This record gives sequence, structure tokens and C-alpha cells, in this order.
Amino acid sequence: MSVFRLFIPLLLTCCIATTLFAQYDKEQMAATQLIGRDTSISLKDSVQKAATPKKHIPRIATRRSLLIPGWGQAYNKQYWKIPVVYGILAIPTVAYVYNNSMYKKTKFAYEALFKAQLAPPNNDSTDYRLIDPQLRGLSISSVQSYRNAFRRDRDYSILWFILAWGLQVADATVFAHLKEFDVSDDLTMQISPTFNPQTRTPGFGLVMSLKNPDKKPKQAR
Repeated sequence: MSVFRLFIPLLLTCCIATTLFAQYDKEQMAATQLIGRDTSISLKDSVQKAATPKKHIPRIATRRSLLIPGWGQAYNKQYWKIPVVYGILAIPTVAYVYNNSMYKKTKFAYEALFKAQLAPPNNDSTDYRLIDPQLRGLSISSVQSYRNAFRRDRDYSILWFILAWGLQVADATVFAHLKEFDVSDDLTMQISPTFNPQTRTPGFGLVMSLKNPDKKPKQAR
């Protein structure tokens, strides 16, 4: 009798434990299914996002070219144009440095020669020894002519630099727009003759249209 009394609580405990364990197992399986479903959905979304091509925005190419030369060409993936851009910009830059340096030298030489040729006691030849050796043998009129020429060329080099910068911005903008231009086989172009009844003169017309893709017939199952 005592053994039977001990067996009944033990049996009830085992039943309760088995029930709780089964319930816990069901909850774990449901959670695993939800996690797997969420993971499959997230993987599917990531695959769809990766498969969707990134839109090319011409405005970005324009802004980048305005900030840094060649950046817009890099955005268009035309990397071979970057050294060309910097080569074109280097020409007016070197010209500006050279002409500006020579302009300062000729300006100083002209002022030194002008002060040295003044009538005494206003003449001052202390700066004559500081004149560049290339300019010492020249007359004051020649130095003045060189000074004006170097100043003009310096100003032109600034203008050419601005134009070169603008050209690389325009190049990046135009080719960024062409990235989205449709050049597929669905485009057609036809040239057809026309006749104007009012002027009674013949002519021709250019017609561009978009072809509808051929739909394949569905196979009967």
C-alpha cells in the first residue's frame, strides 16, 4: 500500500513534466519556423535589392565635377577620362604660374628702370642690381612691352582654366544623361517620303518609335 502511494505522485509528476516538455518543444519549433521564415524573407529582399540596378543620377555627376575635377567622370565609370581632365587643366595652370612669375619680374624691372632714369635728385638706382639678369640689357620700353604681354597671357590662362573646368563638368553631365538613354533593340527609326499638298513639294520624314516585344504563344499544358 505504501509503495502504491509513492508510485501515484511519481506518475503524476512524470505526466506533468512530459506535458510541459512537449509544450516547450512545440513553442521552440514554432519560434524556429518563424525565424526561418523571417530569414528567408530577408534573404529574398536582399537578393531583390541586389538584383535591382542602382539608378544613375546626372545631378550627382554634375555636383561632383563642380567640386573636384574628374569626380563626375569617376561616377560615370569613365575612369580613362580622369588623366585627360587633369592634363587639360594642367596646361593653363602651368601657363599661369610661368606668366605670373615673369609678370612680377618685368614689373619690378620696369619700376627699377623708371626710377633710375628720373632726373636728379629724384632718380634712384638702388633696385637696378636686383633686376633679373635676363632683363638687365633691355630698354625700359621693351621691359614695359614684356610686362604687358605677360600680364595679358596670365589673365588668359585664368580664363582657359575656367573654360576647361566647365568643359569637364559639361562632359560629366552629358554622359551621365546618356547612361539612362535607351539604346536597346526595341527602338526603330524609319525614313519615309512625304508630300506637302499646299506647296506641292516632296520631302522626307524621320519617324522614331518603340517596338512592342513579340509575345510568345503560351504552350498548352
